[in-house]
Amino acid sequence: MKILRAELIRLELPLVAPFVTSFGREDVRHPLLVKLTVDHEGRQVAGWGECVAGTLPNYSSEYLESAAYVLETFLVPLLLEWQQAHGEVKPEDVASAFPHIVGHRMAKAALEMAVLDAWLRLRDQSFASYLGVKATAVPSGVSVGIQPSIEALLEVVEHYLMAGYVRIKIKIEPGWVVEPVKAIRKLFGDIPLQVDANSAFSLADLEMLKQLDDYQLLLIEQPLAEDDIYEHAKLAGQLQTPICLDESIVSLAKARQAIESVANVIINIKPGRVGGYLTAKAIHDYAYARGVPVWCGGMLETGIGRNANAALAGLPGFTLPGDISASNRFYTRDIVPEVEIVDGQIPIYTGPGVSPVPEWLPRV
Repeated sequence: MKILRAELIRLELPLVAPFVTSFGREDVRHPLLVKLTVDHEGRQVAGWGECVAGTLPNYSSEYLESAAYVLETFLVPLLLEWQQAHGEVKPEDVASAFPHIVGHRMAKAALEMAVLDAWLRLRDQSFASYLGVKATAVPSGVSVGIQPSIEALLEVVEHYLMAGYVRIKIKIEPGWVVEPVKAIRKLFGDIPLQVDANSAFSLADLEMLKQLDDYQLLLIEQPLAEDDIYEHAKLAGQLQTPICLDESIVSLAKARQAIESVANVIINIKPGRVGGYLTAKAIHDYAYARGVPVWCGGMLETGIGRNANAALAGLPGFTLPGDISASNRFYTRDIVPEVEIVDGQIPIYTGPGVSPVPEWLPRV
């Protein structure tokens, strides 16, 4: 197929409630969409990708403006040069088009996603079918931000349990660790529960983190530095609760390093963080072959990324519920038809592509 036109579309979507983590508060999400108009033998379709970079460089070094600049200045022009040299573009070609552009994985992932979406639309094939997914739905967990009080936290958790979510994840930070976990266990019993630190701690906090072993958590996510694997390996040897790595896993190579060095490790696979769905699939395959559990994290995606994540999470190695929640978890109105939770699960989309509703997109 040949790319005829590339567009970057910026959105502004207010959240239904503030989302607070150890590194900041988010009230409005600013998704960046990549739209590629392509042609194959006279048939034209539009492929959509979503960049998950945040407004600020606080989750990773990537952020919205840098992603937009890199896409416009480097990635899209280099992909068009590749097309001119080779006559067409396929999903597997995207990474080959800019081998000397270091990092910027979220921007690369958005462009790869748009190419892949267009490629599949031309073949009237779903993303799930392309991945070889047999499942029709995936269990849905929910991520709960840091709340102003224990009472408020318990109300929010109860709301999500009543809505049907099968796993609760709470964000933690210094001063907000053991007590919220203890309160949830006391009120809601042995529900599937995990915590996410977003790199808020160090090995100096070992004794405090050890207290979490008393609460039968599924995992402790990214307690230490975002670029660290070595100290996570040391920490894992002193905890009973499994360590899950998120920010540290930016590539297949980092996933291999973690699996080979961190005891009882679990991998959170976020396609945007690792450079795209093809790499995400490769990480899944590597972990699955070695019996290492993986699950799919969320980045407050619109329904475009949310549906793609659900398809990815249908692969057999995704044995833990992911942060793939319903659209109304974050947005009053999504830009695509609502993604809904049904009996604790998110249905996997079976069509050839998810597109923004034309009359909704201009409003945001």
